[in-house]
Parts: sequence; structure tokens; C-alpha cells
Amino acid sequence: MNHEPREIMPFDVLIVGGGPAGLAASIRLKQLCKESGRDLSVCLIDKGSEIGSHILSGNVFDPKALHELFPDLATDNAWTKELLESVGSHATPVSNDKFLILTESGSSYSIPNLVLPPQLHNHGNYVISLSQLCRWLAQKAEELGVEIYPGFAASEVLIDKETGRCHGIATRDVGVGKDGSPKSTFERGVELQARQTLFAEGARGSCSEFLMKHFDLRRNAAPQTYGLGLKEVWQVPKENFKPGLVQHSLGFPLQKGLTDKVFGGSFLYHQEPDLVLVGLVVGLDYANPHLNPYKEFQRFKTHPEIRRHFDGGTCVSYGARVLNEGGYHSIPKLTFPGGALLGCSAGFLNAVKIKGSHTAMKSGMLAAESTFKSLSSADEAPVAETGELPPLSTLTELTSYAEAIKNSWIHDELYQVRNCHEAFSKWGVGGGLLYSGLATFVTKGREPWTLQHTATDAEKTQPADVHHVPNYPAPDGVLTFDLLTNLQRSGTYHEEDQPIHLRIKEECRKIPESVSLDKYAGPEQRFCPAAVYEYVDDATANNSLKKKLVINAQNCIHCKCCSIKMPGEYIDWTVPEGGGGPQYQVM
Repeated sequence: MNHEPREIMPFDVLIVGGGPAGLAASIRLKQLCKESGRDLSVCLIDKGSEIGSHILSGNVFDPKALHELFPDLATDNAWTKELLESVGSHATPVSNDKFLILTESGSSYSIPNLVLPPQLHNHGNYVISLSQLCRWLAQKAEELGVEIYPGFAASEVLIDKETGRCHGIATRDVGVGKDGSPKSTFERGVELQARQTLFAEGARGSCSEFLMKHFDLRRNAAPQTYGLGLKEVWQVPKENFKPGLVQHSLGFPLQKGLTDKVFGGSFLYHQEPDLVLVGLVVGLDYANPHLNPYKEFQRFKTHPEIRRHFDGGTCVSYGARVLNEGGYHSIPKLTFPGGALLGCSAGFLNAVKIKGSHTAMKSGMLAAESTFKSLSSADEAPVAETGELPPLSTLTELTSYAEAIKNSWIHDELYQVRNCHEAFSKWGVGGGLLYSGLATFVTKGREPWTLQHTATDAEKTQPADVHHVPNYPAPDGVLTFDLLTNLQRSGTYHEEDQPIHLRIKEECRKIPESVSLDKYAGPEQRFCPAAVYEYVDDATANNSLKKKLVINAQNCIHCKCCSIKMPGEYIDWTVPEGGGGPQYQVM
């Protein structure tokens, strides 16, 4: 039954991913159609149950790209009013911008904005919920005629065997049991075919990773490096609420001194009407396999300068997601025959600025403009008119998109800080801060040298026996929480009777017990922010001390951390049935 032909749905443009990059691309395409009087069929799919349900970000939002996308809504920041009216979410102007150094002893020191890199200044930005902003953008896209299908999980990239061109994706079959046999609810996946397919899946997207390998898009790029962002949203009493407060910090809990090389820091934002958004980002190139990012996050909240923000409050949401931190040197080739990479699928996040939504949106807009120009100048009639895909030999590569990125402010932003992340990795937090100051104030990326990393985050992990085991305090259930309790606040759900989507690669079958557990003390038990991985006693083994890996895939919040930090990168992260995963509302 699983080999039955799949239904085919043709489009002019298919966009995979309903985040800021994909939505901006869809909107810009339809704007150009309206301006020119031409019609192109545009479809956007997302694996979440609704647009925004898998979107998580800090988020202090730079509206630069949004103003370019909707110039009529830029005046008097009319977009903020429309956002509130449409989805009931506030965009709170930044009123107080602080950067602190926190110490283990409970002290804190404020760094004046005057000496901070200009890219860290947040005047003119807004504290928002990115998941809610995406819901609003989806409404704007649908008003323009974009077809949006949430709950469609892209499990396969369609590559034509004869021409080698990408011509869309196939969604995962649904109604398949754990044993691989079809259930009574079985439905074959659908082939969504297109003249151009734009991949905007976010960091470490499964289709994007396949494309990078298949077309060797990373051959001239440094390995991407990532951070794991953990976030909670709290509702607090009015007396503790400070609308528009934006506070970032370094030091406790990740760095004890200027030479510490654990990359990461915290954020704490106050969003109207009464929400505090708090989180910790931990660079996944850390060396100590005993480090537990989730427990570091909980420990961070106990600092006196931080905990006072939550007095009398209630935690209402929890989640986590990886983010790109490699920057300029880690950007792959952006295009291939029949498609392109957008936003965080390509790695456009600015780690020094601590922002990526604005660059994601701009990349989507530039991709849309290149796509529209290419399809409009082609000899073939649009799918919007014919209802059929033209011969695959006519599908082209959007080389003008890469050129447009190079000539845009995305390139300028990322080039200026191109060496900063590696400076932290080489010289620790002190050296990294000094180098970032030099780069952002003086050289602006024009240094006659390149600081480049050559190892993946998994390769940066060191053996367990050369590192100490951190002592983490027990959660109190009021300010700090055990992981499984917090996980419930993510709304995560998967159909349990389905094939596991977190698969051990066939060539890596022996790594979990023989390498990960023996050499690194099973770090997946600690870095996973959803308690997916655990080692338990193996009752079938002759040796009573032997452990085996258990994968609790139903807990997965789609952060993608396991596909990055596993020793030997032994996990193949594939999509579960569409609609599964977290159900973020205010992230």
C-alpha cells in the first residue's frame, strides 16, 4: 500500500516552512504578481499544526525588513496596531536597554551602552512574540492569495533522476504504525511539485540538510556552529512589570572568568500586557559533556538580579530551539537547480546582534524577487494558468538570488562581525568581547585575516573523564522546575503509534553504548531539552551493569539539538506525522 502513486499538486512556487523567511517570500511574490498583473500560484507548507506552533525566538524584533515589506504600515508603526487587532499580540517598544555581567556570588555589573557594539543597541526595536507575528504574516499572505497548508511535513525532496533538478517535496505518509504497516487511517503522502522550491525550514532543517549534502553546497563554507536557546514565558503582577525592558547578560551561570570558552548568554524581555520572556542560549561547541543546558537555565533564574522579575508570577510556556551561530563564514552556496535556501536554513542569524528574524525576512524578499523575475521571463506559461508543471528540463537555478544577498544589508551586517564568534571560541569571553568591540567599532570585518573554525559542534565535545560534573540545585517547583513538568508547558504531542522519527543512522548503530556512553557519559541525556534520550538497564544483557539507549520520541520539541551534538552525529532527524510536536502560542 505504501507504494501506491502519490497525488501530485503543481505550483509555480513552493515554500517549505512557515517562519518569517518563508512568509515574507510568499507575500513579496504575491505583491509582485499584483504590481505586474501576472499570476503565479504560490503554496506554503509547514509541519506544525498551525502557523506559529513551531516558532520560538527571544524576541527583540528589528522591524527594518518588515518596513520594507509593508511600507504603508511603517508610518507611525501601524503594523504594531494591526498585529494587536489581528492576533491579540503586543509589539512593545524597547524602553530600557541593559547589558549586565552576572557573578557567581550574586553581584551584577552594568556595561554602559556607549561601550557596547552598536549592533547590540535596541533603540527602535520591539519586544514581540515571533510565533504570533508569523500568524499575522500568514493572514497577510492568504489575503494576497497564497495557499497555506499547516500540518504538511516535508519528508522527501524530489530530485529528478534525469535532469538532477529539484522539483518539490513529498509529504510523509500518515496512518502508519510503529511496525511500518498501514493502519485504518492510512493516507499516502502528497507530491507538491513546483518550478521553484524555496526552503525556509529554520536552523538545521531536514530537507535543507539533505540538499546541502546532495548538491555539496557547503564545499566552500566553514562548518555551521549552533546554540541551543531555552525559553520560558512568565505572567507577572503589574508591580513587577516594566514594559519594554530589554536585558542581556554574560557571566553566571556559563562563564566564571574572562577565559571561559563556553559561548552563550541570557535574555530577559518585558512584553505587554504583563509577560516576561526569559531565556538562556548555550553554544553547542562546549567541551564538557556533563554540562546540562536546561539545568543551567534553571540555575540562571536563581541569580538575585534575575529572580526578582518573577516574584508572584506564573510560568505559562516553555520551549527550546537551536539557532545558527557560525555567521558569514558558514553560509553555504544558496542555490541549486530548481530551488534555494532562505533564512536560518542558510544561516543568516547575526549572533552579535542576537537577531535573525529581520535577516530571514529580507532573504525571503530577495529570493521572491529573483524567483519572480526568473519565472516571468521564462517561455513557459505559469502553472497558475495551465495547472501543469512544465518539463523539468526548463527548471532553472536562481543565481541572481545569491548576488542579491551579496549586495544587500544582510551581507554588510554579517561581514562586519564575521570573525567574532570564533574569537570567543579561541580566547574566551574576555577576548571575544574585546575582539567584538574592535570589529564593530573599527575594522567592521575588514581585518586582513580570517578566524575560521574547522570542527563541528559534536567534534568539540571532550571525554567525560577530563571534566568536572556540575552540581545543580534541585528545582523548587516555584521558580525552577524539573524538565518533565516544564515540558508540559510546550503543549508537545505526537501520535504514539507511528514509526520513530529520531533514527540512529545504520552505520552508527554501535555509537550510543560503545562511544557516547563509555567515552562521553551519555551527553544526550543532558543536552536534550525535552528528556527524549535516556540510558536504562538492559535486562536482556548478561552483564547486569550494561545500559541501553531509550528514545522517547513523543517528548521531542523539534529543537534539532540531537542531530548536532550527538557524538558522531549518530541521529538522523526526520519529520514525524504533520501536526506533531510543540504547540507554541506566545513564543
